[in-house]
Amino acid sequence: MKKIITIIGARPQIIKASAISRAINNSFSNLLEEIIVHTGQHYDENMSEIFFSEMDIPLPKYNLKAGSSSHATQTSEIMKGIEEIIISEKADGILIYGDTNSTLAGALAAAKIHVPVFHVEAGLRSFNKSMPEEINRILSDHSSTLLFCPTETALRNLKHEGFSLHHSEKATIDSPNVYLCGDIMLDNSLYFSQISDSKSTILESSQLEENNFILVTIHRNANTDDKNNLNSIFSALLQIQQETKLKIVLPLHPRTKKMMDEYLEENIFNELAQNKNIQIIPPAGFLDIISLEKNAALLITDSGGLQKEAFFFKKPCVILRPQTEWIEIVENGNAILANADKQKIIESTLLLLNKVDFTYPELFGDGKASEFILTKICENL
Repeated sequence: MKKIITIIGARPQIIKASAISRAINNSFSNLLEEIIVHTGQHYDENMSEIFFSEMDIPLPKYNLKAGSSSHATQTSEIMKGIEEIIISEKADGILIYGDTNSTLAGALAAAKIHVPVFHVEAGLRSFNKSMPEEINRILSDHSSTLLFCPTETALRNLKHEGFSLHHSEKATIDSPNVYLCGDIMLDNSLYFSQISDSKSTILESSQLEENNFILVTIHRNANTDDKNNLNSIFSALLQIQQETKLKIVLPLHPRTKKMMDEYLEENIFNELAQNKNIQIIPPAGFLDIISLEKNAALLITDSGGLQKEAFFFKKPCVILRPQTEWIEIVENGNAILANADKQKIIESTLLLLNKVDFTYPELFGDGKASEFILTKICENL
């Protein structure tokens, strides 16, 4: 029996980890013991605890309660805690997801004491090193022993950075194995879609009708912490609602609410408050988010996860960022990069709402990424 430590620190990582935990329970429980560590990088009862309960995820054995602070302080505190846990648990490997400070802290803590790092969502690049996430991705990949790429583009990115695509029988940090495995979020979307249909009541409680509303999420620092960007986005939403007559529903990230109160111009703030067709609601659980995604006419988001889920559920998407790691959906015409440009957001929304010739090729695998990842981990351990 081998022991692996799973690092989670933000809500999307809780969701991703659920696919791996489910696969371990179903098919690998005689081979692997999983220890879950929640770093506490992002922690809010509505944003975290509801996910463990509604998605039936094993509760973390450890919570480092890192909280918010500067990048260096937060990363170093998490590294210290993870190193102590790896040593005390005598872990055989560490599993990290995505691109957060928790991801990087886990990669560095493990690699420096010669414990193999397994990186899920390896190879993603925005090619913008001003984004903290881009630094985290690159350093995590180059500290890993097994790298699991969700797309062909991610695989090519690693090849261009000098990674060999030849597979060693026994991978090491100096000779890592790189795999194309598909996206574990597709695993989750397929699994939880039916559960959401039977359990979520958010459409009824919010009085929303299928294809008669737009789902919006805003949480990235570049949008929430920039006064001009935040006002530009909300000004665009107000105009979109007026022009399309569609309802807009916005599950509000805690940081976004704080910055709206601080940064929004008075006239925009007042218009939002008076517009009954723009619903600002508390953070939604994963089953509710799936229901909203499946039934929306279109998504407007700066979330990497929701960009993909829009594609999974065959919905167009306006991306509130200048770049995306999921360039495939843009190149295929399913999404448009609008950044925080008011006119671009409006024009992109209207264009996609009127487009009819969408296609949905199999860009993200077959929905069995978790089993593939765990098989390769077991083979290497």
